[in-house]
Amino acid sequence: MSPLYSKVLSIYEQLKLRYRLINQSNPKLVVGSSYIFQEGWIPSDIHALNILKEKDWESYFNRGSIKNILGEHVWEHLHPKEGLIAASNCFSYLKKGGILRIAVPDGYHQSADYIKKVEPGGTGAGADDHKILYNYQSLEKMLQEAGFTTRRLEYFDESHQFHQNPWKEENGYIQRSLNNDRRNSDGKPNFTSLIIDGIKN
Repeated sequence: MSPLYSKVLSIYEQLKLRYRLINQSNPKLVVGSSYIFQEGWIPSDIHALNILKEKDWESYFNRGSIKNILGEHVWEHLHPKEGLIAASNCFSYLKKGGILRIAVPDGYHQSADYIKKVEPGGTGAGADDHKILYNYQSLEKMLQEAGFTTRRLEYFDESHQFHQNPWKEENGYIQRSLNNDRRNSDGKPNFTSLIIDGIKN
């Protein structure tokens, strides 16, 4: 991508995000993708909102002003320290009671083929840019360090047993989940994500 094209794209995405935020007093924000369109949610990506940069957040939002934030398969593209910075920024800009819903590849998944695809440098799409393979313990730890109380939604444990707790899609729709990914049409967790909510109390 040429520097000129990158600059034009950045300006376009910034204007698009600002337009979508007009008259939004209780925004619900998708980070890491400006092409995920869910009713009632505002999509964004790095060209408009770099979740690592405080100045990007403050240019759009007041602290404590966002209802919910959703990041589906975003945090694995960040180094661990960056992941904590991003989660801490989310915590700062969420309202009290707000939810940060994170879905990432699951490092305790029972399938060796799945792990080979999603691990850093793996064979799956986008895995060449993966920086970390989380399990429920490491993702919870990161969220708690950022100030969140955590709630596990879908995950494999250390024994590679799958767990699913009830969760509402209105707080963030996850495509790569047990119920929504067509690869799980047989009812088995063939391709799932580690999904954890961080709640700002």
